[in-house]
Amino acid sequence: MKNTTPEGIRRRDFVKASILAGGSLLLSAALPTRGLRAATASSSAFEPNFYIKITSEGLIRIISKNPEIGQGIKTSLPMIIAEELEAPWESVTVEQAGFVKDLPGWQGAGGSGATPGHYHAFRQIGAVGRTLLEQAAAKKWDIDVERCKARQGFVYDSETDKKVAYQELAEIAAELPVPDTSSVKLKDPKDFSLLGKRIPGVDNEAIVTGQALFGIDQQGEDLLYAAYVRNPVFGKKARTANIEEIKRLPGVVDAFIVDGTDDPFGLVSGIAIIAKDTWTTFRAQQSLQAVWSGPDASEQNSFLFAEEAAQLSSKEGQILREDGDVASVLSSAEKSIEASYHYPFIPHSNLEPQNTTALFKDGIMELWSPTQNPGNGHGLIKDLFGLSDEQVVIHITRIGGGFGRRLMSDFMCEAAAIAHRLPGKKIKLTWSREQDMRQDYYRAAGWHHLKGAVDSSGNISAWTNHFVTFGLNSDEHTGRGAGVSSDEFPIRFVPNAKLSQTILSTSIPMGWWRAPGSCSLAWVFQSFIDELAQLANTDPLEFKLNLLGEDRKVPSSGRGPDYDAGRMKNVLRLAATKAGWGQTLPRGEGLGLAFHFSHRGYVAVAAKVSVSQSGDLTVEKLVAGVDVGPIVNLSGAENQVQGSMLDALSSSLDQELTVENGQIRQGNFDEVPMLRISQSPKVEVVFEQSDNPPTGLGEPAFPPTAPAICNAIFAATGKRVRTLPLRKNDLSWS
Repeated sequence: MKNTTPEGIRRRDFVKASILAGGSLLLSAALPTRGLRAATASSSAFEPNFYIKITSEGLIRIISKNPEIGQGIKTSLPMIIAEELEAPWESVTVEQAGFVKDLPGWQGAGGSGATPGHYHAFRQIGAVGRTLLEQAAAKKWDIDVERCKARQGFVYDSETDKKVAYQELAEIAAELPVPDTSSVKLKDPKDFSLLGKRIPGVDNEAIVTGQALFGIDQQGEDLLYAAYVRNPVFGKKARTANIEEIKRLPGVVDAFIVDGTDDPFGLVSGIAIIAKDTWTTFRAQQSLQAVWSGPDASEQNSFLFAEEAAQLSSKEGQILREDGDVASVLSSAEKSIEASYHYPFIPHSNLEPQNTTALFKDGIMELWSPTQNPGNGHGLIKDLFGLSDEQVVIHITRIGGGFGRRLMSDFMCEAAAIAHRLPGKKIKLTWSREQDMRQDYYRAAGWHHLKGAVDSSGNISAWTNHFVTFGLNSDEHTGRGAGVSSDEFPIRFVPNAKLSQTILSTSIPMGWWRAPGSCSLAWVFQSFIDELAQLANTDPLEFKLNLLGEDRKVPSSGRGPDYDAGRMKNVLRLAATKAGWGQTLPRGEGLGLAFHFSHRGYVAVAAKVSVSQSGDLTVEKLVAGVDVGPIVNLSGAENQVQGSMLDALSSSLDQELTVENGQIRQGNFDEVPMLRISQSPKVEVVFEQSDNPPTGLGEPAFPPTAPAICNAIFAATGKRVRTLPLRKNDLSWS
């Protein structure tokens, strides 16, 4: 057997125990000395430990490794350790880790990967601690360790029922040899007392009482404030500007041009303005006069993209996959249809604009940043300024919305570039709302030209999709989140199917969005499947179940996940049953259904809508059927699914960005509206507590929501929505 943990660290170094002054027991992954300075959010003490500390007062500190972005990971991952440690949750204090370069596993937030990436390893960490404490009790009482059972902060003698508190065992436990992680016994899930329960977020009180938590809340007496001006046309670089005039403005401390690099995801060229407060930096921008150089963007317009995509609809793209004889089946089919779908560019719309506080002092670049990807920022900044690993220290703050935007580190690079020019000065860079919306890495727009046919039995006999998408200054490679897998559903379930692709080159940068790819692809495919169900005159639920066929594993060809048809069907039935599928509704009301597999999770959504004769849409209820294996924190899991569905409704209802001469026209929420509380429907979540490996929930509930709503609109009105946002469609009926 290979001598590694699931995350690749050597077992003998996986967990170490030590004793601190005051009798505290430390259980830590073996880490190099460097990086430990950033291991805790507290600046008053750096303690050479990770994950667990038991104090002599009986308090238990658990380090949260990954960035908290609202997904609840700061609560749920420590819960896994606490469960196996048999630690009473009320005695647990959770602290946010800083970035540690050599920490096993990705220390980021994205891809719904934190839970599946840490579940087993963190159970082992907790179990090692529990085992050591039980062994310490056996030594203290001079009895067989089999008689010692840890439970909720104490170790009990199973024969006499006498007990000893954890803190009284710390010193003995710290002297014991650390057991191999593979030798410790994990708890039987039926004995879990914490996992699966509703546990409030550890930061809830701080949030509702307005205590500083987020990156934008950084404060300090000597803090300077900074803005960073880029040209709104992507790709242009600053050449000259009225710098001396800007520096003479009241309150302005400094201003200078930053050349930037050619990496659109790194340090982008711009002009830095530093002042005594953020408002002054924003006002100074109004007096800025700059000369920029760069590519001609006159061809970068939304209407030109749409015209080109329409011209391509009848042509052949690059074939990604072809099964069977699509052309022959389509040409001979008695029932076939064609349809074109389109969705626009949309922003991430983080409530907290991009920001980072930075200090370059004594050769150390120190940053406080709401980053989803601290390792990426660490590497970029290290390379930008020729620093060593140890010279870049990143403190991870809580994040006020990310959805993939903060996987990019451009704003961290800007803050570092400013701090590097002003050594010894601590500066806080803050973007305006308009800058945040116009300098984003967007969810890519796309067009799908589909054809489909059903056979005499009412099953899909042929399916084609010519996908027109975007590449960043390339017609060969898709932008981030803009591609499609040749294994994408439903191609493995249709005997005659073809998927082709054409890439339009654009200067608009794209990035990972919530459920990247799946967030738009599911809307197209699940809507078109409903169109085929209508063509077959078959109930949409029955049609989808027939498409999935027998319960079985459907293997991928290497560009996608294996599918479990049984789990897909199960979540469909869960959502449909809970939503009251099959009921007869009056004209103007409708139920719609869709499902999708993404980020290892199986989710189906049922939507109930009402549409007035004049076309006013009300989404009344959303119900999700979810199978992501065992649930860690029921409260957090519900929040994730509910939030995903509402986010999907919000983004599909009104949001659209338009490109004009290489720049984004819209700049604030008045032009890109968010869902209001009064528009929010009732939401319900039904979990299937399966024995499958646990997976994340940040994303998989998003993709099926928009198609479920659009399928419900069709059921209510007979009108098919093929263009997003929804509000652009005339939904009136008579």
